[in-house]
Parts: sequence; C-alpha cells; structure tokens
Amino acid sequence: MPAESKAMLKQRCGRIVAILKRSYPKAKCSLDFVDPLELLVSTILSAQCTDVRVNIVTKDLFKKYRTAADFANASQAELEQAVRTTGFFRNKAKALRGSGKAIVERFGGKVPDTMDDLLSLPGVARKTANVVLGNAFGKSVGVVVDTHVTRLSGRLKLTRSDKPVKIERDLMEIVPREDWTLLSHLMIFHGRAVCTARKPDCAGCQLNKLCPSAFKV
Repeated sequence: MPAESKAMLKQRCGRIVAILKRSYPKAKCSLDFVDPLELLVSTILSAQCTDVRVNIVTKDLFKKYRTAADFANASQAELEQAVRTTGFFRNKAKALRGSGKAIVERFGGKVPDTMDDLLSLPGVARKTANVVLGNAFGKSVGVVVDTHVTRLSGRLKLTRSDKPVKIERDLMEIVPREDWTLLSHLMIFHGRAVCTARKPDCAGCQLNKLCPSAFKV
C-alpha cells in the first residue's frame, strides 16, 4: 500500500474531525470551572486522576480557596488533605501553593495568558498550559495531548510518534488552528465512548473506514 502523502493525511484528518464534530456536538472541557484560576487548579489536579473525581474535590475546594493568594498562603498539610483523593496529593499541593505564589508575586494575582508565562508556573507543563489557554482564554496555541489523544492519534495513524510533544506538533500540522482546542475534546469523548484502551468498538465506530487500525487492535 503506498505511503500516505501529507496532503492525503490532511484530507483524511479533515474528514475524521468533521465526523467527530457531528458525533459529539456537545464536546467540551469536562472540568468544572468559572475562571482561569479554577481551570488551572483543576488541570493540575487532573494528572493521573479522572475529571469526575477532580470535579468532586474542587466543588468544596473552590469554596475555601478563591484566589491565587488563598492557595499561596495555604499550609502544605492543609492543602494536601483537601486534594488527597486526587492522588499524588503532596506534589499537587506543592504545585498549587507554588503556582499561587508565583501568580501573586509576578502576575498581579491573575493567571497569565501566554504559553511562556504559564510554563514558568510550578506544576505546569505544556498540556496544562494548552488546557488553560484554549478553554479559559480562547487562545489556540497548541493541542492538548492526553492519554486519549495519544491513543487515538496513534490508532488513526495521524502521527508515528508516542511522544506528547511530537504528537502535538504532528497534529498542529494537519488540523486547522481553529480546531486545535476542540480536537482534544472530540478525541477524549470518542476515546471514552468508542475507541477505548482495552476493547475498541471498531464495528460500531463511525471512523472505521478512515482508520488504518480498524479491526486490528
């Protein structure tokens, strides 16, 4: 079978995205938030934890900690207890306190809205920064690459890499910028509903005619 050219890949990817848009018209960020700070905190807590669990924890957390200063001034032990059920609670509490302090000291108490500034915050890597920029600020700077996006982009052969940075770069080359933020939500919804990690439903998948891995996983 001949190798797929970049033009052919972009065309196939466009058809995939169009089908996913029709299939999941309500696809959006699953984390509950009302402002950039809440989304930043929720995204930090979501590492190795389900969004459902994070939303349960933050429902009470955000009643007590409303500003970056609140997180900066919280004791480590107190914050650890508040986020314990999200897992890796010591590191997460440390990151929340550190980010809160940095936001207060360097950004006037407001979550910054650029990639470089967000990456300067403790506990924030590119995935978290992309989540905040795309969903809280409406800025399409990159593509969020989580486990679902990694799995689906690999099965769909939209990338040959399993490294998040390279996967993101590959997707950015074949997906229009205006769809970068939405793409991850579409893939997450599809990954949860159909293209699951253990047993993908290829027979019931609306993408099976466009997926090189269909019925082979």
